Amino acid sequence: MDEESQSSPNIGEAEVFIRLYRQNYDAIFRYCVHRLFDRQSAEDVTSQVFLKAVENYHDFNGSEQQFCYWLFRIATNAVNQHLRKKIRHERILQQAQERILSKVSVDSDSEEQSHEKLTALKEAVFSLKPRYQTIITLRFFENLRPNEIAEVLASSAGTIRSQLARALARLRKKLTADYADYMD
Repeated sequence: MDEESQSSPNIGEAEVFIRLYRQNYDAIFRYCVHRLFDRQSAEDVTSQVFLKAVENYHDFNGSEQQFCYWLFRIATNAVNQHLRKKIRHERILQQAQERILSKVSVDSDSEEQSHEKLTALKEAVFSLKPRYQTIITLRFFENLRPNEIAEVLASSAGTIRSQLARALARLRKKLTADYADYMD
């Protein structure tokens, strides 16, 4: 009887995974959208993340919070792999700009200036290394603290704080140099 229960799937594990999936889906999807700036690609990558999680769930041994960090780590790898497969980051940026232009009417100087600031910010973020893009996205779009980002990226909190400071300095430098007219 013990051998039978070991060879058949554990229904309790499936129920736990379904609950964890429901708890974490939105956060993982948002993260993918913020990294890719493309809803359809984010949906595809999010599906890949949870497929990989299902395939490897039997190897996972940790708390619910660690499961969330594990999913972000899988998502980070999946997003980076997706970006490598794309022709260039510029193509993704171009698509995002076209979507924004189609949704934003440039009736006033204020709206036009906001659009230009958003475009400048996206270009600056895309100019960073993927690791810095990941840290900025997790910190400012997913509101994770440095110690939580460290868990996701299997690094120390001090390293994450240092890399976040460097990434922000590079963003500031790029935005100041390239888009000084739009800085307030």
